[in-house]
Amino acid sequence: MRSGTGAKKVPRSASDEARIEFIRSDRWINYELAQDAVDRLTDLLTYPPRDRMPCLLIYGATGMGKTKLIRKFLRQNPQKYDRATGVTTMPVVAFQMPASPDEDLFYNELHRALGGPDVRDSWQGRTKNRCRNLLHAAKTRMLVVDEIHSMLAGTARAQKIFLNTLRFLANDVRMPLVCAGTDEARLAILMDSQLAERFDAFELPRWRDDVQFGRLLASIGETLPLRKLTRFDTASCRKAILARTNGVTNRIFRLIETAAVQAIRDGSEAVTEELLSARTLELPLVSMTRKSALHAYAT
Repeated sequence: MRSGTGAKKVPRSASDEARIEFIRSDRWINYELAQDAVDRLTDLLTYPPRDRMPCLLIYGATGMGKTKLIRKFLRQNPQKYDRATGVTTMPVVAFQMPASPDEDLFYNELHRALGGPDVRDSWQGRTKNRCRNLLHAAKTRMLVVDEIHSMLAGTARAQKIFLNTLRFLANDVRMPLVCAGTDEARLAILMDSQLAERFDAFELPRWRDDVQFGRLLASIGETLPLRKLTRFDTASCRKAILARTNGVTNRIFRLIETAAVQAIRDGSEAVTEELLSARTLELPLVSMTRKSALHAYAT
């Protein structure tokens, strides 16, 4: 699953350079769990304002595709500019949680996401009012906060204050609040009983060797402009991929991308189990910890 608007498919007869560029380009490859998450977000967007709005936490390990899902949803619900009125409507406003659970920084990020200028004063109440007014003017129906686990960088007191901020915001704007983060974010929200009652949780678990994983790999294989048939959904390929990626979505895509580029460059034109398992295959997004483990295994 890649995060762009979609690259134009190139034929297998295209040049090596064109095919490599396509393989490395941003594109969306759908799969069942990703579609379920997008459907949940779409359903939340239909809720009318009420006193107790439903909220959703999308959580999973780093690299499982949370941010890419949000970007996909934003592309489906883009902001629109009305030339007649001069007003820009933003049905969904998404922004990233600041590096620490600071209420001023949080509202400043929201203000910036709404298209407001950088805040020059430090009076928190004024920024809150600006955000409230901008949300109303933009006819916003959903707020999305990514990287919510960054709140854990603060002290226990700071975290508690920030959880109160989330609860106040959900009550104040009367629209669904969606947060995305790691499993630690889920545990943090559970610390606040009122938030825990309001938030549903949607997990993006690591991949395992099952039917859904086979379907994902088959879909990826169909998009690759290699000149020989490549089947990733065999038992041996599934195991080789999981062994090198630990079931993390982003690593899976980068592994297959890297192997496909290698297959074009060496003229083999197919991604095989041997290539996927080769220790010489450079994996750009494998963590330093994983590389160390592979090195230790090899020696």
